Amino acid sequence: MKTNYVIEIFSSAQGEGKYIGCRQVFVRLAGCNLNCAYCDTNFSRADFCNVETAAGSMEFTQIKNPTVNEVVGIVKNFCVQAPTHSISFTGGEPLLSWQFIFDVASKLKKVCDVKIFLETNGTLTDELKKVLSVIDIISMDIKFPSVTGLNLFARHEEFLQTARGKDLYVKAVISAETSLEEFLQAVELVAKISPEILFILQPVTPISTVKAASPQKILYFQSLALKNLHDVRIIPQTHKLIGNW
Repeated sequence: MKTNYVIEIFSSAQGEGKYIGCRQVFVRLAGCNLNCAYCDTNFSRADFCNVETAAGSMEFTQIKNPTVNEVVGIVKNFCVQAPTHSISFTGGEPLLSWQFIFDVASKLKKVCDVKIFLETNGTLTDELKKVLSVIDIISMDIKFPSVTGLNLFARHEEFLQTARGKDLYVKAVISAETSLEEFLQAVELVAKISPEILFILQPVTPISTVKAASPQKILYFQSLALKNLHDVRIIPQTHKLIGNW
C-alpha cells in the first residue's frame, strides 16, 4: 500500500477559524508550494512520522511513514478515544498529496462518522477537483503579495469558484506589513464569488521579522470588509495564546 510523507498525526482542538475549539484529528502532510514570511510550521519531508500515543496525550512516538491503511487505523482509534468533529488534512500544503488524501478520506468515511476538513492555501485548483467529492469543509487562506512575493489572486479566484459548494470559509492573516490595497483586492475577490462566504481576519502571530498589526488597523480593515461581505470576523490563533499545542 502506498505511503506518503506524513509529518504527524494527533488529536487536539482546532486553533483557528470558523471551527475554533472543535475537536479534530490532524493529519499533517509534508511539502508546500509557497514560502510565506510568517510560516511557523516545519513541513520538511522525513522518513518517519510523529504519532500521538493516545488522543490528547501530547506524547508522541515515531513510526516509519504510514500507509493509507495505517493512517486510517490510527485516526479511527483516536476517534474512538475522543469524540471527534472532523479530520483535518493540513500542512504545509496538503493538496500536494491529493491522492493520499483521497485514499485516506474515502476509507475513513466508511468507518468513522466524521467530516473531512481541508486546510489549504487555495492555489491548487486542479488538485482540489480530484478530492472535492470526499471533502466536507474547506478553510482557505488568502495569501497576500506582501507575504509570498507573488500575486496569487487569480489562482485564489479559480479555487474559490471550485470550492464554493462546500462548507467554505476564507482566512486572511493581517500583519503590520499588510497593505490596504492588497486587502481590498482580497475582499473584492471574495465578494465577487459570493458575499455570503465567511471572511476571517486573523491577526498574525509575530515571528522573525513579521510584526503584529495594531488593533486599530484590524478593526479598520474589518469595517471596510463589512461593506462588501456579510460575515467578517476577527479570530486570532487561540492555540498560540494558550500554548503551542
